[in-house]
Amino acid sequence: MTATDPALTALAQGWCSLSLLHDRIEAHIERALQTGHDLSVREYSLLQVLSRQHDGPGGHLQMRQVADAVVLSQSATTRLVTRLEDRGLLERYLCPTDRRGIYTNVTPAGLELLEHARPTNDTALREALDAAATNPELAPLVRAVESLHAPQSA
Repeated sequence: MTATDPALTALAQGWCSLSLLHDRIEAHIERALQTGHDLSVREYSLLQVLSRQHDGPGGHLQMRQVADAVVLSQSATTRLVTRLEDRGLLERYLCPTDRRGIYTNVTPAGLELLEHARPTNDTALREALDAAATNPELAPLVRAVESLHAPQSA
């Protein structure tokens, strides 16, 4: 294949459209969360991921798993955890069965902030998708995103 191969050109254009949609959504949500709750998208995502942990088997995530879930490097995730810990939104503790492991939990203050921020996040996401749906280049991607977890009719 050459650089002018139509299939590669279409693939590259599709990737550019997907990247554009992601960037627009993230920027819109970032502004809303920063303005309303002094949270970044990454901070919100981290609180969201950690709030789903539980005490059952496999219920707590290792830092590597947390990093994967929020799409950051382990070192960036550690810095993010430290920032939220300094704000009293997260707390770390030693794993009771493996003293080498360190877990991170959302504090009551973090859970409260997450609950207040969730409607802001959801509204901003809807607004960003609605705005993107008016762009002919992005509309098919918006429909694809909306259909990902849509209830299936029988």
